[in-house]
Amino acid sequence: MFISTLLVLVMEIKGKVHEVGATQQVSETFKKRDLIVEYAENPTYPEYIRFEALQDKTALLDTFKTGDEVEVFFNLRGRPWTDKTGKTSYFNSLVIWRINAVAGAPAAGAPAYAAPVDVSNAPGEDDDLPF
Repeated sequence: MFISTLLVLVMEIKGKVHEVGATQQVSETFKKRDLIVEYAENPTYPEYIRFEALQDKTALLDTFKTGDEVEVFFNLRGRPWTDKTGKTSYFNSLVIWRINAVAGAPAAGAPAYAAPVDVSNAPGEDDDLPF
């Protein structure tokens, strides 16, 4: 007796949008769209991870642009493919099911810090603090 099990892992990652691809109409009934996210666990060596949005989920990417900080929720999928010679290869897909802008993240192009403020006294003013 052969029992087949499909394991779908649900995962999430935070990163910066590197690229939002155009929607591709693969067939009359199937469309997809790519999202490339820069993931910098080690900022010296960032990773560029490709995600896919499928069918109605392609519209989730409409509001995002390069530089946006996002949290991507995705399923990890894998499948075999056997070519004409009988050689089997395996493919993985990261399929988006939800994406959020990271709250409090600076807008693209905005500095990640507040400009310094001069809090020193003007020349000739006495400091009224006792220390």
